[in-house]
Amino acid sequence: MDLDAYTEVHRDRWQELDRLARRRHASGDDVDRLVSGYQEAATDLARIRGAAARTTTGDRLSLTLFRARLRFTGTPVDPLTAVATFFAVQLPAALYRIRWVTIWVTVAAVLIAGIVATWISSTPGALATFGTPEALRQYATEDFVDYYSDHGLGAFTAQVWTNNAYIAATMVAFGITGLWVPFSLSQNAISLGVSAAIMHSEGRLGDFFLYISPHGQLELYSVFLAAAAGLMVFWSWIAPGQRTRAQALAEDGRALITIAVGLALTLLLAGIVEGTVTRQDWPWPVKIGIGTVALAAVLWYQWVLGGRAFRAGERGDLEEFERGATALTAG
Repeated sequence: MDLDAYTEVHRDRWQELDRLARRRHASGDDVDRLVSGYQEAATDLARIRGAAARTTTGDRLSLTLFRARLRFTGTPVDPLTAVATFFAVQLPAALYRIRWVTIWVTVAAVLIAGIVATWISSTPGALATFGTPEALRQYATEDFVDYYSDHGLGAFTAQVWTNNAYIAATMVAFGITGLWVPFSLSQNAISLGVSAAIMHSEGRLGDFFLYISPHGQLELYSVFLAAAAGLMVFWSWIAPGQRTRAQALAEDGRALITIAVGLALTLLLAGIVEGTVTRQDWPWPVKIGIGTVALAAVLWYQWVLGGRAFRAGERGDLEEFERGATALTAG
């Protein structure tokens, strides 16, 4: 089947069905046309799905049919159920799809940070390019630690969340370029390596790991998730497989939106840990343990819960959530 030609022939009829489905007040003639149009469009969708299991045209027509069915069945989906499905099925499935890319991104970032820290620490004169001895000493002995207590709890948490969310958002938004994610990831890894080298030069490398461990585990993993999501969309454009590039971008783009919602939540959790736990005068095993539990919860959500949803056929895009939202507004 020539999908473009088929769409061109039937587009006006589908658009008319969509207008009738969205109309709040319908006459008897409108209802008759709605039912007739629904039956014809359902046949059209079956033919489209027979030619290609997943297409942008088929997804749009499916949503139109859903709206139309709501008009004459009067059985809207509970929006609370749609939200619950999103967080229990769609979001973990979307995160599961990028699990291995996330691991490779994590390994790459750790290697870059380690290489940079080692090179700076072992190369004579390299450290001096980052500041005077007095400035480096102040950073290692005062500024690094004071950063976590110089601001009020609420303001600090909001600042951390906003900054990390911006980094993650740019990776997601510009991931399709294929260049921004490696550049941004490298810059952040290099910054970590430089900080570690400066702290090591003053004998404070232990403080470096102690102060970033409570929140840094989840914070950095969230950034790595964002990088993996951006690379996923880039790869769907480069290697769409049996899908067209438009189909691949549409499907993975919806999953990308799903992941973006999850990143906002994981970064918020990391910001809360950084703002409320890292600064506390508690034993370090307790503070690091809290951060480890937070990361473990996200990993379980991604790998275990997400794996179950993915194996059950969930792709992690927003199609079902959009249907729930449509049900909420269609009445």
